[in-house]
Amino acid sequence: MKKVLTADAMAPAGPYSQAIIAGPTIYVSGQIPYDKDGNPVEGNIGDKTAACCNSIIAILKAAGSDISKVVKCNVFLDDMANFAEMNATYEKFFSHKPARSCVAVKQLPKGVPVEIECIALAG
Repeated sequence: MKKVLTADAMAPAGPYSQAIIAGPTIYVSGQIPYDKDGNPVEGNIGDKTAACCNSIIAILKAAGSDISKVVKCNVFLDDMANFAEMNATYEKFFSHKPARSCVAVKQLPKGVPVEIECIALAG
């Protein structure tokens, strides 16, 4: 296993890695709408979803892969009322339509409304 860490995405907020490469697979930890300097991204749910996706792009690049190699995403929302707007932004990043789950949760870290994690192919 190899840990992935890039300064182009928010540093982990706890005892975990931004991603782990295990064999031919990259497991990207949940990304929240914070910039690489650790500041919350302002705006609507679309802006916040884009911030999560941009962090995923940066982490996958650091791992030697890219967003087109994502095979599975898990999206967490604090309110399903945000689903349509999140989805409209999400599909701009994941046009290849990887497998996905989307669930509503009571609360997310740092009070954010969205978090996205994914699994991608290495290389």
